[in-house]
Amino acid sequence: MSDSSAATAAVSDGTLGEVMGRLVLYALLVLLGVYFILPLAIVVITSLREQGEILRNGVLSWPEEVSARAWRAAMFNSCVGNDCRGMAPYFWNSVKMVVPATATSTILGAITGYALTKFKFPGSEFFFAATIFGIFLPAQLFLLPTAQMLGWLGATNIWGLVIIHNLYGLAFTTLFFRNYYVQIPDEIVAAARIDGAGFFAIFRRIVLPLSPPIIVVVVIWQFTHIWNEFLYGATFTTGTDLPITAALYAVTGPKGGIRDYGVEAAAVIIAALPTLLVYVAAGKYFVRGLTAGSLKG
Repeated sequence: MSDSSAATAAVSDGTLGEVMGRLVLYALLVLLGVYFILPLAIVVITSLREQGEILRNGVLSWPEEVSARAWRAAMFNSCVGNDCRGMAPYFWNSVKMVVPATATSTILGAITGYALTKFKFPGSEFFFAATIFGIFLPAQLFLLPTAQMLGWLGATNIWGLVIIHNLYGLAFTTLFFRNYYVQIPDEIVAAARIDGAGFFAIFRRIVLPLSPPIIVVVVIWQFTHIWNEFLYGATFTTGTDLPITAALYAVTGPKGGIRDYGVEAAAVIIAALPTLLVYVAAGKYFVRGLTAGSLKG
């Protein structure tokens, strides 16, 4: 065989191997996609079926007739304990909790991360290490002291959860902002200080305009974490103060006490919809912002 024929055969073998490798990769990605999407698809299909059809044909079957009854019932007529106003009040409880908690913890994390990188003080490294240490502690350890604190404040309600998520989320937001702000040259801050700019003036005029990528990351992280949190919501709120994740635990059909699979499925989707929409709308910005600061510090 000539040298040219051997080279052609090698190229062909390499091309064939590359094509087969891509086919295997695509097949694996499709299988993983189906694996993760299938539970969501089952829940969506179940929410569009009538209760009688589910009882007759089982949960894992295609709907004979598409119906929005379960969605209406879940939102406005389902029962959580003795409250049969649907999931709407509990949905708004979560909104009232997540918006101020996300905004406040993001602002506090930005200021703290900025201070730890650009205005270091004696013991700042220890303070940062102690703050980050809270990330590695299980949430159950905080239940008793948190209960005592909320009892003293008389805040065993949605506003108590806002306090909890601000305190618990500060470690995460500080870590994100601190790692991102490390990449901002210290010379810029030093020049601003020479020109007479103070702590908050530098933060507002120099640091904050450079922060949109990491702000998006922190807002998405905090929003999804706070919205999906169950333990504190179920422990420190009761009755009509429950967030939607805790209310899901006790949701039943419109008549109360009767398990309605379609209503349960619709309620699950209603509870998960805000976080799904956030990731669909801003998921690419989350990845970009996370990688922008992940290699620093």
